[in-house]
Formats: sequence, C-alpha cells, structure tokens
Amino acid sequence: MDKTLIVTNDFPPRPGGIQAFLHNMALRLDPERVVVYASTWKRGAEGAAATAAFDAEQPFTVVRDRTTMLLPTPRVTRRAVELLRTHGCSSVWFGAAAPLGLMAPALRRAGARRLVATTHGHEAGWAQLPASRQLLRRIGEGTDTLTYLGEYTRSRIAAALTPAAAARMVQLPPGVDEKTFHPDSGGDRVRARLGLTGRPVVVCVSRLVPRKGQDTLILAMPAILAEVPDAVLLIVGGGPYAGELKKLAADTGVLDSVRFTGPVPWEELPAHYGAGDVFAMPCRTRRGGLDVEGLGIVYLEASATGLPVVAGGSGGAPDAVLDGETGWVVRGGSAEESAERIVALLGDAELRRRMGERGRAWVEEKWRWDLLAERLRELL
Repeated sequence: MDKTLIVTNDFPPRPGGIQAFLHNMALRLDPERVVVYASTWKRGAEGAAATAAFDAEQPFTVVRDRTTMLLPTPRVTRRAVELLRTHGCSSVWFGAAAPLGLMAPALRRAGARRLVATTHGHEAGWAQLPASRQLLRRIGEGTDTLTYLGEYTRSRIAAALTPAAAARMVQLPPGVDEKTFHPDSGGDRVRARLGLTGRPVVVCVSRLVPRKGQDTLILAMPAILAEVPDAVLLIVGGGPYAGELKKLAADTGVLDSVRFTGPVPWEELPAHYGAGDVFAMPCRTRRGGLDVEGLGIVYLEASATGLPVVAGGSGGAPDAVLDGETGWVVRGGSAEESAERIVALLGDAELRRRMGERGRAWVEEKWRWDLLAERLRELL
C-alpha cells in the first residue's frame, strides 16, 4: 500500500458510525504508512484533552485541524496538500466523499497518484438535488474510485456520475469484529442487572433519532404483549428523540415493559446485544429520501451475536439482512408488521436459533474487518 493521507471530518473521539468505520479501517492498515488529517472534536479544554488523549493512543500519526467541521475550503485544501508533501504520501482516502472529495484535483496536482473517496448514506441524498448532484459528479471525476456501502446507495449515487466514474465504483462497507460481537458476549449479566432474567427481550441498539424507528417498536408493544405478556423492549442508546420516546411509551401504556438504558460505553455494547432474544430496528426513510439508512451495521453486529433481526426497509438496511434467512425486512415499516414478525420469533426458539446461526456464519463469510481492510489496501 502506498503511504496514505486519510482526510476526514469524521474520526473519534467524535462518536458515530462513520467515525467507527474509518477508525477500524485505519487500525488495520500499516501504521507507518498512514497519516490522518481530521477535524477537532470539541472546542474547549475538555474536548481538547479528550482528543489529545485519543490521538496519543493511536499507532499512526493524527493531525488535527483547528475547525470542528472539516470542509474543502482553500485553507483546508492547502493544509492537506502540505501534509501530503511533508509526509511523502502518494495516496489519499477521503473518509466521506461529499464534500471533501472536492479537494481531489488539488491533491492530484500535488502528487497524489491514487485518490479513493468513500460514500455513505448522505451522498445518496446529494444525488437527488440538482446543485449537490453536480458536485457529486465532480467528485466522481476527480477521484480514481468512489466506494459504496451496498446496492441501494450504489444505484442512486451512480445515477449522478458519468458512466466512467460509475463503472469505477467498488463496494466497501464497514465491517464487524466477530471476536468482539459473539453469542457469549455477556448478555446474561446485563439481563440480571436490569432485572430481565427469564423474560423474552426485544433489543434495539441505536442512536435515538426518528429515522431509526424506536417509536414503531413502542407502538408495536401492545400487540406483542397480547401474545407474549412478559416481553420487554430494551432500547439501548441516547439521542435527541429520547424524551419523545419515553412520553410515547407512557401514552401507549407500555412504559412498564420498556427499558431505556441511555448511552452505553462502546465496550459494553456487545453484552447489550447479547441481552436480547430478537434484535429489531424498523428504520424508515424521511425528508423525501434525504434522511435514509446507509447500511445499518447494527443488524450485522446483532447477527454476529447470534440474534435474528427485524429490519426496516429504509435505504441500504436490507443489504445487511438475508431476508428470510438471518431475519426479516419489514418494508412497510408498520407497527403491525413489526409486531407480527417479532411475535413469530419470540414464539419459536428453533427459528431464532436457525436465523441466529445463519447470521453469524454470514458475518464470518463476508463482513469481517480483515477482509474489508484488504480490499481498501488494494484500492490504495
């Protein structure tokens, strides 16, 4: 692999799925051949201390820009060019194609031989609007490869590109650490701590935002409880939708059968998946297609933990499920359909076992980090 400059706004300790994706990939590259140029997480002494502590632990060089939002401004572009030359990099990986990939021509002129830009869910939104569609087209022309998460995002992004740029697209989704997420991850301890031992548990691990569909699960609970009276919904994570979800649970009369954990440290997430019998997140598309699920790595983490999954039909979420094999996709996103699928799984231990085992095997076959990092190395 050529020495690579990773240019990204999204990098830990800032939390989020893209951040975890990039960090996990970077850790699996040769640290002597990686330099990361990233934004600052938070202003102020606390944010600076957390960022400095994180950067000091990394095996590769991390250079922080003073801004908390890295954009392809002339100043940032000049800094990226300077880092490329100073560190002797000949490849560039843009952690999010839009908008940072607009710097590609300047970096090419500065000596970059390979430029790879990774797309996520938001680039599929860019592809729908005339102005941003043109910018995405420019990014496709300026880079050697645009990567995509799955078929949903590929098809929408490719429609905005030239035929040549679309033909150069390569799939590069985030992976799953199958050694961290596994069936013996400590779920029994979480159940005991939360007083859920012996109860059928539907778990949802995600940020609490409207797109994820936790409200659909709450609305499904009366129908679930009618068939499985001691069932409980375990909602793991924090976010701006938390207050509304708790009010909805109270208004629906199911608050006693819903547990909200709030934010959970990353190292405790595998055990929280393991506390469930079924994983469910009936995500939906919002804002006319601009707020869409890019892939849904949580479904794969649940599969690695040995759980059957119930997924929504938003965006690329179905790409993370073998419908009818590792779980089911609730394409309509209704509470009624979600309840029907969840009740079927809670009532059939053999079906749960079969789907969970198939999901675990699928993760090991296709979604391991080491396999995907090798694909990135080849692109760079």
